[in-house]
Amino acid sequence: MMTRSKFNIWLFTGLALLGCNNEELSDAYGNFEATTVTVSAKGNGELRCFPVEESMHLEAGQQAGLIDTTQLHLELLQVAAQIASLGDKLKEAEPEVALLLERKENLLREYNRIQNLVAAKAATPKQLDEYEGEIDVVSQQIATTRRQTSVANRSILAERGPLRARLDVLQNNIADHVIINPISGTVLTKYAEPGELVTRGTPLYKIANLKALKLKAYANAIDLQKVAIGDTVTVLIDKDEEEYTEIPGLITHISDEAEFTPENIQTREERTTLVYAIDVMVTNNDGRLKIGMPGEVRFQH
Repeated sequence: MMTRSKFNIWLFTGLALLGCNNEELSDAYGNFEATTVTVSAKGNGELRCFPVEESMHLEAGQQAGLIDTTQLHLELLQVAAQIASLGDKLKEAEPEVALLLERKENLLREYNRIQNLVAAKAATPKQLDEYEGEIDVVSQQIATTRRQTSVANRSILAERGPLRARLDVLQNNIADHVIINPISGTVLTKYAEPGELVTRGTPLYKIANLKALKLKAYANAIDLQKVAIGDTVTVLIDKDEEEYTEIPGLITHISDEAEFTPENIQTREERTTLVYAIDVMVTNNDGRLKIGMPGEVRFQH
């Protein structure tokens, strides 16, 4: 026969088990991640200005530092001077041609005078032929002078294209030495300090947008049939040892292939279960969410 004390123990245990069985379980479990960008140097030289610090907020397009450009500026000035000097090298044909034209006019006047004398039988046709020959020679000299000047000028001007291209390259290199922050976010890690020599590709700092974090969670195939990409779900994070804080989230990705549950998810038995990865975007305007923090997902049943 059951005594009153045994009955009370049995009743308390039964109610406790009933309460545990009624506790709502989450549909997916995971950890928060952030899309990070590692900003690297795009030029070579001394890191002259670099005020970036960890936990600092930077806006997209903000100048985050400067790599020394002294040598590049000197090369740019040299190329600009070479381009400017091309104008001084251009040859002018007009002065020489003007002298030849004046000589030709004199010859033509003499030719006309001899022609009249030949008509009056006061000069010979041979004299007239000599003037014709001289006029032809001067005409050829004029054409040759203009042609040679044009060829020389084209050769000089041909140098302008490569020099301008070199100028563009230098200007682009100088622009690359200005460190421009690519996204709006918070600096997570700083890898370099002012005064260090950096080369193209040297990591400078890592930044991430912490205003919206991604919960990388895992759920089984049966539970995933309840949701689709674009659905709103409830994300739970620990408020204390017993309660959760609920945050709305949006499913942005569902994996097409199953995988074993990552080791940091739940128990050893659950880690041997095939699950599907899902991405849930959650706003983090108040900064309560941290990278690596665990989270749970409950689908809208």
